Amino acid sequence: MRTLAIPAFQDQRELPDDDGYFSSLREDTRPGWDDPMPEWPQAASGQYPQYQPADPYRRGDIVVESLTDPTGWKAGTGVPIPEDDRPPAEATSGNRLLTVLLFFSGLATSIALWLFNTQAGAVSDTTSLMLAAGRVTGLIGGYLLFIQLLMMSRVSWLEEWVGSRDLLIWHRWLGTTLLASVVAHVVFIVYGYALTADTGVVDQAWTVITTFPEMISATVATGMLVLIAVVSIRFMRNRLPYELWHLIHLTSYGVLLLGYGHQIAAGADMSGKFASVFWPALGCLTLSALIWGRVVEPLWLNARHRFTVAEVVGEGANTFSIYIDGKRLDKLPAQAGQFMRWRFLTANGWWQSHPFSLSAAPNSQWLRLTVTIAGGHTRKLATMRPGTPVWAEGPFGTFTAQRRTRRRALLIAGGSGIAPIRALLEDMPPDTIVIYRASRPDELVFRAELEDLAEQRDAWVRYIVGSRTDPGPRRLFTPDGLRGLVPDVNRRDVYLCGPPGLVNAAVDTLRQLDVPDSQLHLDPFEF
Repeated sequence: MRTLAIPAFQDQRELPDDDGYFSSLREDTRPGWDDPMPEWPQAASGQYPQYQPADPYRRGDIVVESLTDPTGWKAGTGVPIPEDDRPPAEATSGNRLLTVLLFFSGLATSIALWLFNTQAGAVSDTTSLMLAAGRVTGLIGGYLLFIQLLMMSRVSWLEEWVGSRDLLIWHRWLGTTLLASVVAHVVFIVYGYALTADTGVVDQAWTVITTFPEMISATVATGMLVLIAVVSIRFMRNRLPYELWHLIHLTSYGVLLLGYGHQIAAGADMSGKFASVFWPALGCLTLSALIWGRVVEPLWLNARHRFTVAEVVGEGANTFSIYIDGKRLDKLPAQAGQFMRWRFLTANGWWQSHPFSLSAAPNSQWLRLTVTIAGGHTRKLATMRPGTPVWAEGPFGTFTAQRRTRRRALLIAGGSGIAPIRALLEDMPPDTIVIYRASRPDELVFRAELEDLAEQRDAWVRYIVGSRTDPGPRRLFTPDGLRGLVPDVNRRDVYLCGPPGLVNAAVDTLRQLDVPDSQLHLDPFEF
């Protein structure tokens, strides 16, 4: 490895005025807001640099068990907890509401196409009811397929409007609904034709597949859709290599191509004055978003910045950081807390793209992402040579400080979730509290950086170390335990990133403590 001179880190962001909340805990000897952070040492060839502040761990403690005193670890300060006003925050609820309204308007329109093409009294018996149900579920399935692909387009405006986490949730929910609609469409249509022809269901199904136009392609598309649904079940997904799962998931584009031909050839509600405009328009919108989000934006991003690996630096047990060099990094539209999809153009890794969060706020000199070894691909990343070309997509996500609705924040991290939390701390206001969960002390990553940033930002770091059966960690995600560490938790924005078990337990506890959903910010590990 060649030597990388990592520039001195100095936080130059403007901070809001101090309100004296933790004034009795602060020492007069702490550095001022504009004092420079200690220098990052240069990496010697073949060695990993270790970051050492001049006076480490002034702002961080390993907590064995959260205190039960109503004021927690702030007991004895004599400083009351003030009511805080909401700071200016980027308005997103309107965007989300508009997106939901547009979705249901399109869904209603697709169903209305059947309604307008059906004469009054046409549905009068079981046969006509089955055929009508088949046509309606087919229209719903066709519409949902377009919307699914639109959400997978990674187009930046949709990410900014909705956020990658909500897109992921909607994508999973709609995926289940899409599969149910397609299966229902097949069952209703085949059963309806079987009643009409007075034949068995199996015989009629074979007749439909072999004699109706574009039915073979539709059958293949249905089989592909079922396969995607099966491998998306958490049990199956956790047992498949990520690359194989991702490859199977990409076959959804084939589902659209094969299924659309069937819709045009056999869809009774695909023609007509309005339908002949609605469906092509929806298709053009989806196709344009896919080309823009998957091709145009990545090409422009990589042509402008020309990312390469600058250095690979060890951080702790099974964890390392990759420093990324590039052109005009000051023009990169990324924020602390966001993630990007990275494709390292090595001989055995060029075909794989993985999401990694930035573990430091973007700057004009370098980007940093931190990786925990979790398989063969990530293990090989630790051996990359400087100068390796990198293809990136993004940035993605709304896990940023601009989404705050309160003047104070609580950041909760576990495992590799410390990467975006570490970056977010650079953008957070004074009196931010960081809770970092780890099984062993040697799994704590960025400890020195976190505490020096805490000193610089007037924040506080608390480590909860131990197995999940230990009294302290087990008590942490109980209402009394969390309130003991953060008495004003329901007046803070809470950012959570970590393994699903940790995040789910924290969310359950926070809701018991009356923390509104609008103050909860969760970062997905992948999308």
